[in-house]
Amino acid sequence: MAVREVIRMGHPRLRVPAVPYPTEHLGSAEFNELVSDMRETLHAYGGIGLAAPQIDVSLRIVVIEIENTSTRYGEIEHTPFEVYINPTITSIADETAGYWEGCLSVPGMMGYVDRPQHIRVDYLTPGGVDKSIEAHGFLATVFQHEFDHLDGTLYVDRIKDLSLFSFEEEFVQFHADINAEDEDSADKTD
Repeated sequence: MAVREVIRMGHPRLRVPAVPYPTEHLGSAEFNELVSDMRETLHAYGGIGLAAPQIDVSLRIVVIEIENTSTRYGEIEHTPFEVYINPTITSIADETAGYWEGCLSVPGMMGYVDRPQHIRVDYLTPGGVDKSIEAHGFLATVFQHEFDHLDGTLYVDRIKDLSLFSFEEEFVQFHADINAEDEDSADKTD
C-alpha cells in the first residue's frame, strides 16, 4: 500500500475521460494494489471520495468512504468503504439542491453546485457483481462529484454563480453561515 500524489487542476489527465476497467483484471494483484493505494491516499488527504484519474490513473474506478458522521464536511451519513468500477448514474427525480463542494484536486477552494438529489448508481463490485443502489441528498452529490472525474469534469465546471466560488478561509468567513441555514450543506467531496 502506498499514498499516491493527487494531481491538481491544470494537469491534463484530469480533463481526459477515463477508460473502462477491464473486468478480466478484477482480483488481480495490480487491481488490489490500486484499490489499496486509493484507500490509503483517500485517508492521507482527508477526503471522502477519490477517483482513479485523480492519482493519474485513467481508469473508471472510484472509492468512497465516509467514516464519521461528524467530520470537517459537517454532519453527514456514514458510508462504509466501497469500490465502484465502471459506474453509471441515472437521475430518478428532477429535484436538485446545492452544496458547497471542495476537491482534493482543487485544494483550498470551495464552490456551490446544484445537482440532482435522487439518483441510481449502477456499478461493478471488485468481485465482479453488478450492483445498483439509490442515493439521496448529500450522498447523491458525492457520487456525482466523484463520477464527474471519470468523464474529465471538475466541480468548478458546474458552478453557475462564480460569486459562490471561494477560498476555504473566505468560505468559512463569509458563506458558511448562509450554507448552514440551507441544511448544513458544506461539502468537500474528495
